[in-house]
Amino acid sequence: MATSKDGGNKGAADSGGSEQKSQPAKRGFAAMDQNQQRQIASKGGQAAHQKGTAHEFDSEEARRAGQKGGEVVSRNRAHMADIGRKGGESRQSANRAAAAAKAGNRQGGKEQ
Repeated sequence: MATSKDGGNKGAADSGGSEQKSQPAKRGFAAMDQNQQRQIASKGGQAAHQKGTAHEFDSEEARRAGQKGGEVVSRNRAHMADIGRKGGESRQSANRAAAAAKAGNRQGGKEQ
């Protein structure tokens, strides 16, 4: 049996007949400004290091994590094709810009 004390029918009493779709008020960490969040997180990190429970990546573990992520993303062929296409376009535009600059130097500054 749900009573008002244990939250049985919360939404009905709070609506008051108005249909407002506002965001709920931020609480806790989310209500703090970014600087305050950083300070608290920094203290937590320092405490973990002092206690000896902080995790530190070694280079081998970081390599494995990067490799694992690369394997996952490379399974998406459309994504990889898009990356390759953008790289080719970037390289082509850089080559064209370099060729145009080189051609401009040959003209002896007669651009205007």
